Amino acid sequence: MVKIIRRRSIGTAKTYDIGVNKDHNFLLANGLFASNCFNKSHSTAYAYVTYQTAYLKANYPVEYMTALLSASSGNKDKVRKYRENAEKMGIVVLPPDINHSDLDFKPVGDRIRFGLSAVQNLGENAIHAILEARATGKFENLADLCSRLDLRVVNRRALETLVTCGAMDELHDNRHQMLKGLDLMINWAQQKAKEKASGQTNLFDMMGASAEDSDNTTFDEAPTFPKVADLTLEEKLRQEKELLGFYVSEHPLEKLRTTIAPILAPINLTAIGDHVKQKVSVVAILTDVKKIFTKAKNEPMAFVQFEDITGQVEGIVFPRTYPQVEQLLNIDRRVIVWGKVQQKEDRVQLIVDDLEPIEEVRMLMIPMSVAELNQSATQQRLKQILSQQAGEKKQGRVPVIVIAGHGGDRTFIRLGQEYWVEDDHQAFLALRQGGFKQTYRESLIPQVQAS
Repeated sequence: MVKIIRRRSIGTAKTYDIGVNKDHNFLLANGLFASNCFNKSHSTAYAYVTYQTAYLKANYPVEYMTALLSASSGNKDKVRKYRENAEKMGIVVLPPDINHSDLDFKPVGDRIRFGLSAVQNLGENAIHAILEARATGKFENLADLCSRLDLRVVNRRALETLVTCGAMDELHDNRHQMLKGLDLMINWAQQKAKEKASGQTNLFDMMGASAEDSDNTTFDEAPTFPKVADLTLEEKLRQEKELLGFYVSEHPLEKLRTTIAPILAPINLTAIGDHVKQKVSVVAILTDVKKIFTKAKNEPMAFVQFEDITGQVEGIVFPRTYPQVEQLLNIDRRVIVWGKVQQKEDRVQLIVDDLEPIEEVRMLMIPMSVAELNQSATQQRLKQILSQQAGEKKQGRVPVIVIAGHGGDRTFIRLGQEYWVEDDHQAFLALRQGGFKQTYRESLIPQVQAS
């Protein structure tokens, strides 16, 4: 780095402004002429850098994305964005691991290992201490880890962070037990360190036991973990998202992706930009809620963040909608959202008309034989009944599924949103009276709980 410490005048000289409107010719040393050469050389330099970047991304995608992630390790939002981009490129970003992660992100074959520098609440000194201790061999368990680390540098908060973000899963399969037993393990390791520093030896050392046998016995003497059930998946996911910016164990919507989500909303958030000015429904999880008041009338409204497996989008809840959804605006809630897509400059936003928790969504199921389904009269009758039950503005909230066939040959057909109904009970009665005797209502609650 260069620092200017003083200045002095050396006189004046003629200068030329080459940022001119008209073309100017410049005589080069080889006798050729160049026009506006400064501007062209400047743009050429940028073009060359762009070419180099594109070349690296196309030919060394793992290394390229690793470099981007490492350069942004202090910014959780950028790490999340680059990780999503890597996943779209088919590159898996492996979670942090106490025995495999380094300070920065690193390529591992065709995958990328998460860098410890991108884990919140984990300082650089603690990371260097961990890597230095690991240089003598992999950590076998939590007792081994605590006994080999300088616990003045890698303190309890750092160890707790490593447990909750999943970096210790290789050492023990129950995060809750590790968290509950962390204080006992730290006290035990500190006591062992004091005994070693004071020159005390144990019985096995006095009997001439090998170092390996002594180490194994030391670990046998370590405190046992409390007998507690592991954290729920929801608790693990919440902690992982808080520390890393993304989910490690599983995305909260993963098990809904192939079951409920396609029925309720065939559009995912990465494709929402293709539906600007259109009404859509999406299945997402609420990751952020910011309540504000309008300047004009001091009415409450909210900016929210929706996320699914494919990406994120900002949602706006205007004052006219806010009262009816206020109680549902809770972070980590899985919801189906209805709204209109808008493009604002380079951002896509979702204007929220309504939302409902996934657990409360019901469906209308209409079993039919293939022969019935192919009859135009039956189709028209079904269409007429559903159109009448869709409400005045055709904004029904209850999905309608036609089950064609019987037994193992059944096909589930999701009808378009224009045929969803407003009141599933009234629609159920109307369909039964209209000749669709096997129609039934089904709640998504059992399916969601099973997932």
